[in-house]
Amino acid sequence: MKVILLQDEKKLGKKGDLVEVNDGYARNYILPKKIGMEANARNMNDLKLRKASEEKRAKEQLEAAKELAARIGDKTVTVSMKAGENGKTFGSISTKEIAAALKSQHDIEVDKKKIVLPDAIKTFGTFEVSVKLHPQVTGTIRVKVEEA
Repeated sequence: MKVILLQDEKKLGKKGDLVEVNDGYARNYILPKKIGMEANARNMNDLKLRKASEEKRAKEQLEAAKELAARIGDKTVTVSMKAGENGKTFGSISTKEIAAALKSQHDIEVDKKKIVLPDAIKTFGTFEVSVKLHPQVTGTIRVKVEEA
């Protein structure tokens, strides 16, 4: 019997795959546990439509990420930080502060989890910080750290 998988199954395949299994295995395990559905003409058509919809959504997300990367590419964000004696800083700049400064200064909202800091920013100056907007798209912003 041919079955369309509704979720990833370790020994069978990934979600959306069309697999051939024994009739008893399909009737007694796959169908009752909603792991898959029978591959008839209607379900095959639904699968094609779902895959087309997912591809369209993925393409739209990629385009949106490219557009956002172009918008943030030339932006500089200024963050103030307290300093002690001899110009040493108290603490470091986090991704949360960078995201908040980007939102307040340029009205661009980026999730703090997408901002990648290789090392903590603990000194004054200008730094290049990458922003992973999509698995294929990475943008870069400049962060200028000033004394408060």
